[in-house]
Amino acid sequence: MNKVLLEKHAGYAILTLNRPEAMNALSRELRADFVQAMTECCSDDAIRVLIITGAGKAFCAGFDLRELAESDSNPDQEADNAMARAMESFEGPIIGAINGHAITGGFELALACDILIASEYARFADTHARVGILPGWGLSQKLPRLIGLSRAREISFTGAPVFAEQAYDWGLVNHVVTAEELVGKAVQIAQDMCECVPQVLVQYKRLIDEGYSMPLQAALAWEEQQAIASAGAMQASLVAQRREAIMEKGRSETNE
Repeated sequence: MNKVLLEKHAGYAILTLNRPEAMNALSRELRADFVQAMTECCSDDAIRVLIITGAGKAFCAGFDLRELAESDSNPDQEADNAMARAMESFEGPIIGAINGHAITGGFELALACDILIASEYARFADTHARVGILPGWGLSQKLPRLIGLSRAREISFTGAPVFAEQAYDWGLVNHVVTAEELVGKAVQIAQDMCECVPQVLVQYKRLIDEGYSMPLQAALAWEEQQAIASAGAMQASLVAQRREAIMEKGRSETNE
């Protein structure tokens, strides 16, 4: 049985972690399958948006600690960030559809997504400190920037779970929906993204990500440079046509 399932649709794909009997824990096989699937998505220009979710009742329980304990290899040989790097290589937006537990490495996997949608059963927990390891996929740096330093410290220093509604209140997830609505909501957002101009969607993601790592004044100057370069490459008539199409769609929706 494939440990990662990949479904391709018009403009987007759904990648599903597929070890439901083990809460989608990150075994060696699953990690290898994930990187392979991500590589396939990166090489397919028709896939502009990616949705990542989990099979069964969990999103991902993190590394398979039982497999690590039974292995002859050292833990530092297992704790590479190949999965995170594979996600970084995908140029389009990544939507995390968090269907259940996202624990430790699973939490880091979720934070590597651009947008998070949670089902009512989603819960997040950082148990790195409890099991005696440090995060290496960006959790200690991304989480404070996302929800604030004090809240991030509470999550990481206690290991206590954060449930869906609290995650929404803290700004960790964009939406909370029922389990039945989760994938449909993710697909709706993906389809909206696919209506954007393909190269601009990629450029916009890069604009936000790279600018966010800069001091504000430097980021504003950099944004201006990118905007000038983009404007120089655009066709004014084509932009006008797209704008009119958007306005016409809005008028049609208003009249329905």
